[in-house]
Amino acid sequence: MLQDPPRPVRYAGRMSTWRDLVQYVSEEYEVISSEGDEVRILFNFEAFNEDDERTQVVIIAREVLDAKHEWVQIASPVGLADKVDLKAVLTEIGHSSIACGAAIMGEHVVLRHSLPLKDLDIHEFTDPLELLAGTADQIEEMFFGGDNY
Repeated sequence: MLQDPPRPVRYAGRMSTWRDLVQYVSEEYEVISSEGDEVRILFNFEAFNEDDERTQVVIIAREVLDAKHEWVQIASPVGLADKVDLKAVLTEIGHSSIACGAAIMGEHVVLRHSLPLKDLDIHEFTDPLELLAGTADQIEEMFFGGDNY
C-alpha cells in the first residue's frame, strides 16, 4: 500500500477564492509556473526524508462547473499512455489510492483529484495534494522506471 508521511501545515483556515489558494500555494510550495487559472509546483519529497531527492510536478487548476461553481483540480503526470500497460496501472491505483483517479490527458497518464473551492478548508486541499503527489511518484517509478515528472 502506498503511504505518505504527514506534512506540517503552517496555515489554518479556509480558502474562499482562487486568489487565496494561489497565494497559499505560492507561500508553501515551489512554484515552477503560474499562468491564469493554472499553477504548477514541484513537490519535493526531501521535506519528508532528507535522503529522498525525488520530486513530482503537480498541476493545480481552477475549473468552473456549469459556469458558476468553482472547483480546484490537482493533477500530476506519471508517464506516456502509449508506453504502459494501462490495465496494470489502473489496477495498482485501485488497490493503493483513496485520493485520486487516473485519466489520459493529451499523451500522458495523469492522476487527479478535484475539490469544490467554496469554503475549502486548507486540509481538504493539502491532504489530497500530498497523497496524490506521493502516489503519482510511486506509480511513475513503478511503471515508468524514472523520475521524469
